[in-house]
Formats: sequence, C-alpha cells, structure tokens
Amino acid sequence: MLTFSGISPVDYLIIGHLSQDITPDGPRLGGSAAFAGLTAAAFGQRVGVVTSWAEETGLERLSELQIANLKSETSTTFENTYTPEGRLQKLHYLAPALAYYHIPESWRGTRIVHLAPVAGEVPADMVRYFPEADLYLTPQGWLREWDQTGRVSPGEWVEATFMLQHARAAVISEEDVSADQSIIDRMAAACPILAVTRGYLGADLYWQGNILTFQAPEVDEVDPTGAGDVFAATFFSQLTHQGDPVRAAELAVQVASYSIQRPGLDGAPDEDLLYDILRKVL
Repeated sequence: MLTFSGISPVDYLIIGHLSQDITPDGPRLGGSAAFAGLTAAAFGQRVGVVTSWAEETGLERLSELQIANLKSETSTTFENTYTPEGRLQKLHYLAPALAYYHIPESWRGTRIVHLAPVAGEVPADMVRYFPEADLYLTPQGWLREWDQTGRVSPGEWVEATFMLQHARAAVISEEDVSADQSIIDRMAAACPILAVTRGYLGADLYWQGNILTFQAPEVDEVDPTGAGDVFAATFFSQLTHQGDPVRAAELAVQVASYSIQRPGLDGAPDEDLLYDILRKVL
C-alpha cells in the first residue's frame, strides 16, 4: 500500500530506501534518500522521495520532504561498525523493491531524478523511464552483496555499463569498489561524468578524458555516515543548475567535509551553512 506525505510537483526526485541504522545509541533514520533529500532541500529545491519504509521511527526530521512510501513490515536495516581497516556493514532486513508505478504521476516529469539504492531495491530498467530528465546515479546499492548472515561486501554490478550510459553523472565511493582502479576506469568510460569520493583525501572527477583531484579540508571527524550522499546531492544540484562539473565538485567536497563533523542526519547541511560555503568557494 502506498502512503503519501503530500503530493505536489517537485524539483528533485529521489528513488531509494530510507533505512533504519542500528547504532550504539539506538536505531536512527538513515539511507541515501534521507541524506541526499535534506541536502537538496537546503539548496531550495522541492524534494520528493519514493521509498519503502516501515515507520519504526518517526520521519519528523524529513518533514520538509514529500514522501511516497510503499508500506513495509520492516525497513531496510543496516548495522555499521567503523574500524581502522574500514567500515564493517551488516544487513538485517530488506524492504520491498521499488518500481516505476510507485512514482506519483505528477513526479514523473521531474527535471532531476536521482536513483539512490542502498541494497539493490531500484531495478536496472528504471533508467529507461526518464529520457528528458537529468538522470543521476549513486550506485552503492548495486555494488553490494551480502551473505546468509547479512554481512555486506562489494559485489559485481552486472548492469553497470547499460545504466551508466543512460545517466548524466554518477557518484561512487572508492570503498564501493574496494578501490579497484580497473572498475573505476570502466565506469568512467561508460558515464559522461563520474565523481569518486575518497574520504579525507577528497574526490576525483572523471570528465572528458581527464582526472581532476579535489582536496578535502582538514576537519574533526565525528561520523562519516552519509557524507557521500551529501556530496552527491550537492554535486548533482550544482551540475544541473550551474552546468560546471569542476565548480560542482569543489563545492561538494566542502559540504561533504562539513557533514562528517556531526552525527547522523545532523550532518546534512542547512541553508545558512550552504550560504557560508558558497561565499568562500564560488
């Protein structure tokens, strides 16, 4: 059953699961759609999210977003443990997959469409339905697999070339592909614009046969969860409205670096922060 938190036209459409993240302080709301949605809203865009969510915790933090929810008995639930060797992730539950018919009709002509799976819940053929949109991908959910215990590890994205060729741009983390440069090179060859985030090292931009590196400012890290999604929504928003991938990447690195200084969704930027960063970067 689909439920709606108000449906009117939007500027930025995100398709992907909200998640419930298990933390030492208890469960909290997460998922690419949440972090990217709040970031896009901070840029003054009307944001719609198509998801499947069991509403175990409230969505008050996302009150400025419109949400079309395929009601689920359980939300997609992750447990993340950060170690010196990297993040260990476990998938406890997986909500139902999403389909084109779950998207409200008034959202199907949205200019910015961001496919943001966290666990393969967005089917590959979704890229065919938005020929007039600026179609953007954050493929981490297609680059994961998990065993019978739920332990998550990098997996093969079989439809990568097909999907990337339909996109205007994509953002991945080097962690998504175990820093395998051969995979990154193949993805960059298929996608017009590819940004690869590299944690405290910043990000690389693959565009027109060039590789440009953007250094991240030194900050005190509190929680890196969601930083890549904040980067992506900033990058995609600027790319559509300003048209310059270089300036978009410069700003995205700055905003993402801010996000890791606060826990959870508190890391998503607000309008005041964006104004301060824009004055310094642009």
